[in-house]
Amino acid sequence: MSAVTAAVAGAVTTIPAADNAAALAHFAARLAFETDVSDVAADLAAGVPGVVVVDSRSQESWDQGHVQGAVHLPTGEIAARAATSIPADVTVVTYCWGPGCNGATRAALEFAKLGYRVKEMIGGFEYWAREGFPVETRSGVSRKPIDPLTAPVSGIACAC
Repeated sequence: MSAVTAAVAGAVTTIPAADNAAALAHFAARLAFETDVSDVAADLAAGVPGVVVVDSRSQESWDQGHVQGAVHLPTGEIAARAATSIPADVTVVTYCWGPGCNGATRAALEFAKLGYRVKEMIGGFEYWAREGFPVETRSGVSRKPIDPLTAPVSGIACAC
């Protein structure tokens, strides 16, 4: 560390970044537990087998709009209904409203308790809709304009 760097401690560097081994373990683990809306949309569009998307919200929330092709299974019903609704050999992707809601985390925990392989879709339904992916309601499927704060408005994936 140079003398200039040592003299100016910022909010980012006051607590040093993790060593490489810890960083590798942490970020690899996050990817094992989480996926994002773009990756889910790409897999659904491509018809990738072995992925089931589960909306864990209430009936009222589901009716307001949900990921096209998702299965509706509210968190409180997972223990009783998962075995008859979701094949045991798939990867379950749970979602709820959005980043301010831990419903998808709670649903993922319920699936994990039952022995399912599970990931949480970060961003939830909010980012699904904001990125312009298909939203299904009783009246059909629609797409909202892409929010430029969440995805390229060109519709081309950010490729991150």
